Amino acid sequence: MNNSQDHTHTPLAERFVLWTVNHLSRRQLTLTLAFFVGVLAAVAAYILHTAIHLIQHYLSATLASNQINWFYLIYPVAGIFLTMLFVRYVVRDNISHGITRILYAISTKQGRLPKHNMWSSVVASAITIGFGGSVGAEAPIVLTGSAIGSNLARRFHLDSKTIYMLVGCGASAAIAGIFKAPIAGLVFTIEVLMIDLTMGSLLPILIACVTATCFTYALAGDNSLFSFTLESEWTVVRTPANILLGIACGIVSLYFIRSMTFFENFFSKLADRPYIKWLLGGIALSTLIFIFPSLYGEGYAAINVLLNGKSPADWNVIMQHSLFSGHGELLLIYVALVLITKSMATASTNGGGGCGGTFAPSLFVGAFAGFLFARTWNTYNFSIYIPENNFALLGMAGVMSGVMHAPLTGVFLIAELTGGYNLFIPLLIVSTVSYLTIYIFEPYSIYSMRLAREGKLITHHTDHAVLTLMSLDTVIERDCSATSPDTMLSELVHKISRSRVDVLPVTDNGNHLLGEIDMMKLRHILFRTELYHRFNVRQLMSEPPALLRVDDPMEEVMKAFDKTNAQQLPVVDNQNILIGYVSRSHVYSLYRKMVADLSND
Repeated sequence: MNNSQDHTHTPLAERFVLWTVNHLSRRQLTLTLAFFVGVLAAVAAYILHTAIHLIQHYLSATLASNQINWFYLIYPVAGIFLTMLFVRYVVRDNISHGITRILYAISTKQGRLPKHNMWSSVVASAITIGFGGSVGAEAPIVLTGSAIGSNLARRFHLDSKTIYMLVGCGASAAIAGIFKAPIAGLVFTIEVLMIDLTMGSLLPILIACVTATCFTYALAGDNSLFSFTLESEWTVVRTPANILLGIACGIVSLYFIRSMTFFENFFSKLADRPYIKWLLGGIALSTLIFIFPSLYGEGYAAINVLLNGKSPADWNVIMQHSLFSGHGELLLIYVALVLITKSMATASTNGGGGCGGTFAPSLFVGAFAGFLFARTWNTYNFSIYIPENNFALLGMAGVMSGVMHAPLTGVFLIAELTGGYNLFIPLLIVSTVSYLTIYIFEPYSIYSMRLAREGKLITHHTDHAVLTLMSLDTVIERDCSATSPDTMLSELVHKISRSRVDVLPVTDNGNHLLGEIDMMKLRHILFRTELYHRFNVRQLMSEPPALLRVDDPMEEVMKAFDKTNAQQLPVVDNQNILIGYVSRSHVYSLYRKMVADLSND
């Protein structure tokens, strides 16, 4: 009777969850959820792009076609302001830097993403980009897809390993759906999110990618974001030019990452003054867009001009509405200035309070860099002519590979996106050389560099991944019994007899760590009763072999144990207040268990 009543009052959704958990194997449930993640990611991507186009279409009615548009000074500021209000008063959480947020969740939160990430990034980025914010919609959709995967996995009570997998399914489905590029979505998850590709994870990610791609075709039709017609087939004599373009893309990628970091650090110093941030970011963005209208929005229209232009009249379209309009002889200067200022425009958008990613800006910068390289090469009459359209395409792959540290993603995305499989060899050359060039100066991508510096980045290296997933806070033994420095030896022996540990911390009245009593070092006097009233703890205590800070990464903890060969080490906070002790045997036992779990497919 009671069971019937409980069943009656159980919500339908929860009953469905319980039924699936009880009747489907973990493998079947994972594959089913991967399919639905692909569907929902494709729908989210379609909604976002539709919203962006509707806003831009409505606002473009006020833009004159052949003159300078003063509205460029108004729209971006308004968009950032509306986004800031939405995030500040509706979402009330930080939603920018989508892919970095995913990496952080994988590294420190067992892949758990807040529920609002399933919709908040879509709304915020639609407002930002629709009003002209110089960012991309890809990272917000990747965050949305990953959040869908994370929350579905948690809803069905799946373990952490499956949560990681479905987070990867959501990210790959988002890329596959946006660009109609399933292979690029798969490779993106491996290279950027650094989720290991095993036989257990391959099929769910493929299902999510293919599903998202098919549903995007059903929703949006056959049209691609970019159109491209191959000007001429690749020949081996262009290999030197491809290698030089790769080096140039690597340098441009380094500039993009370093300048983005510089401007973002500037805006981060104003975190407690949001309206000042908005004012500075909005003014900087609007001024740049007014001078260089190509920076308006995602910039895909300008990319298509560079990919398909065949005459000066075609290429000069990208200078329309600007102060350069009608001066075709200044095209190269305009292209170079846009390339240089794009990172500032992107950082000003996000720093001012907008929401968007660096995925589309890296493609934008790449197209401009490739075109600039080819036009410069041909201007100086080198013996080998190189097609500027092709090199604009190659530049997209090169810069994206360098910025994201993902050469295969760059290759497959551009090849699938434009049908440029005839340029597969030069795509490989440019992407690989670009990655090798930037790696000399910056070993981490624009998404992972902050986490890497904090020791919170998951990598494909199993040992390092396990140490990153481990948390010092979970292995601290906090119920350690401390003693004061004035305690006499007789009382100390009594405390030791009741203790289960070999080390007793010595603290003052404020629980500040002063030293420790190591019983192994005092064996020769512990049982000499004639000394009980001659010595106190202050005379017998010693310095700990090493001090661990509560925010130390586990890699540093392991190094401390290896260096000191200690069995226990104290953990203190920034004021030297004792938090507890960490046992070497406990840490290594947990480490071995996590290695086994991570390696078990």
